Amino acid sequence: MTFVSEPISGADLTVGSGFKAESFRAADIGEAMDPLVMVDHYVMTEPTFGAHPHAGMSAVSLLFEDSDGLFHNRDSLGNDFDLQPGDLYWLSAGSGAVHDESPRANARIHGLQVFVNVPQTRRFESPASLLVRSKDMPVINNADSRVKVALGESNGVRSAASPSIPMTILDGTMQPGGRFLHGSAANRGIWVQTVKGSLDVVVGKTTRHLAPGQAVAIKTDGSAKISIRNASRESVHFALFDGAQVAETYVQDGPFVMGSREQIADIKAAYEAGQLGSIPDNH
Repeated sequence: MTFVSEPISGADLTVGSGFKAESFRAADIGEAMDPLVMVDHYVMTEPTFGAHPHAGMSAVSLLFEDSDGLFHNRDSLGNDFDLQPGDLYWLSAGSGAVHDESPRANARIHGLQVFVNVPQTRRFESPASLLVRSKDMPVINNADSRVKVALGESNGVRSAASPSIPMTILDGTMQPGGRFLHGSAANRGIWVQTVKGSLDVVVGKTTRHLAPGQAVAIKTDGSAKISIRNASRESVHFALFDGAQVAETYVQDGPFVMGSREQIADIKAAYEAGQLGSIPDNH
């Protein structure tokens, strides 16, 4: 059996003067988002959040190619580099890490910030990270679509593997009348979101029409074919996340995702005590 949600709209989110997003939260949407906890479709033009902790989850940044300028990424794992338009960065926070991302001067960063859940048995693993440069992402090209395989595999085309739970991430554009087909394995959660324009998502006999900015959540018990179609007169831009379902209850408190309130309290205390590491002053 495959579940397909109704179209989902994000909530407007503004932080300071340099961050605006359409925000999707599993707390509002429910288990259909599994394994995703949060998706923010954002534009950031100024440093906004500063250094902040994560634990018990993965924080994934997917920059779109229409970003302008560089996104400075630093964390307590020792990483210090600039993300470029089209790049992906995956931080598996595990037992705890400190992270900071901020636009360089005069940059306009457009992308998705995504929190990915992990099973309880993996919440306290050592932190790890993965950087995938846009130039290293294979592309599925045909007459009416161009789909970057940012992570994982689709249509027999493989990119880098997730450092955490199995996941495929696609970043695609499609011309009017175009169609793209993605095959998903059993027990997966799929999230399809329009970045620009409207499209139809077809799973079996179920069709969902997504207006600009909307998303649909799909859960598979067996394998499934997800057909993405552009029935409009304009090109569309979409993103697809296909990950192994975690199927466990959890508690989210800001940047922390844990199995209980007690674990949330413990990780907050560890952060306050400086046990999640630190990063040098910005430069």
